[in-house]
This record gives sequence, structure tokens and C-alpha cells, in this order.
Amino acid sequence: MSRRNTLRNEELSEDVQEEISESVEEKVEETRSFLRNLFSPAKLSTYLVTKNLPFGAFLALLALLYISNRHLAERTVRQIDRLGREVKELSWDYKSLSAELMKLTTQSEIAKRADTLGLKERTEPPIKLEIVKEEE
Repeated sequence: MSRRNTLRNEELSEDVQEEISESVEEKVEETRSFLRNLFSPAKLSTYLVTKNLPFGAFLALLALLYISNRHLAERTVRQIDRLGREVKELSWDYKSLSAELMKLTTQSEIAKRADTLGLKERTEPPIKLEIVKEEE
């Protein structure tokens, strides 16, 4: 299998190919040794676990706070949405009642309702009464 140099579109020499494969193998071995050392029984001793137990508890507490804060925020958003819908509904009720009141307070509507009670609308203007005081 010949590899090509992507920059120059030329085949790589066998020496360069061997160097690349050796460096890749070294990297793989370094990674394997790192993982072996990281998860070795010497590194994961009970002393190390108990030493880092308060930090793990702190991280668990932070995770619980994060989750509870998220739930609180979602509940607040739902409540705001519900209250917004309620405000819109009450606004529609207010507007419809206000329009109905405006219609009922027109002069013609008041005259119709007064007619059912036996009251008639005045056709002549009101009379002004004047009181004359006598001086002694």
C-alpha cells in the first residue's frame, strides 16, 4: 500500500512511511500505558477514593442544585405562560363588557328601558325656577 503526500501529490518514500507508522505505534502504546496506569489498582486505592469523597459529594450536590434550578425555571416559565393566557382572556372579557356597557348607556337604549317602566322622555326643555327673597 503506497501512501501519497497530500501536499505534493507524490508517493512517500518507504523510510518516511516507516517513520510515520513507528510514531503512530508509539502514540498508541503511550495511550495504552496511560490508561493502564490511570485505572491500575495502585491508583484506585481506597485511600484515594476516601480522600476524594468530599469532592465527589460536592459535585453530586452541585448536580442536584442544577437539576432543581432547572425544574424551578421550567415551572416558572409554565406559570408565566398560564398567567399570560389568563390575562388575555380577562382582557377579552373586559373589552366585551365595556362594549356592552357603552351600548346599554346610549340614549336610545335608556329610552327603551324607561319606556318599559312607564316613563316617558321629556320633549320640552326644563323650566327654571327662581325664588325671590322679600326684604323686610
